[in-house]
Amino acid sequence: MTLRLGDTVPDFTQNSSEGEINLYEWAGDSWVVLFSHPADFTPVCTTELGMVAKLKPEFEKRNVKVLALSVDDVDSHKGWIGDINETQTTTVNYPILADPDKKVSDLYDMIHPNADNTLTVRSVFVIDSQKKLRLVLTYPASTGRNFDEILRVIDSLQLTDDYKVATPVNWKDGDDCVIVPSIKDPEELKERFPKGYEVIKPYLRMTPQPNK
Repeated sequence: MTLRLGDTVPDFTQNSSEGEINLYEWAGDSWVVLFSHPADFTPVCTTELGMVAKLKPEFEKRNVKVLALSVDDVDSHKGWIGDINETQTTTVNYPILADPDKKVSDLYDMIHPNADNTLTVRSVFVIDSQKKLRLVLTYPASTGRNFDEILRVIDSLQLTDDYKVATPVNWKDGDDCVIVPSIKDPEELKERFPKGYEVIKPYLRMTPQPNK
């Protein structure tokens, strides 16, 4: 199954390090970051799971739940969690899906045969509170993911859902935003952007972040 941005993600029920999880029920009205790993006891992924544990309060501030996945079983996950806690000086505080039957991996197209026909690639899925897919990132096994970037993208997605803006290159929370081109009426511009805006080109207008 190929998932595209804006699709409703498929539901599933699968065992995890914290018991059985039904995605839709577990997510509730939260956003979800689902991120996959090729296998347990892999070095790059060990550092990633530790970092996500440390960043969990940042995800929670944004109403985001985090959910890892590996194709190994629950007993293996529990052994790996011990290593993660020890080596990364943290406590894994979120579930790791056990996917030995590759049910979820196949459902979310996490196995790329040209990369490896048995292991999941290292994908990140950002899913909003309506169960819509908002972002997919896929990394090679050799490159660690940047979870600060994933938080940055979530900030942008949530901001642009609520206001008629987009976020420019290298934007961070608090920076100026781009007014979407569809708004042209001067009165609507004045009403929506009371802090004012700068016209650089007719199609490129910058305004202070509306919710700051």
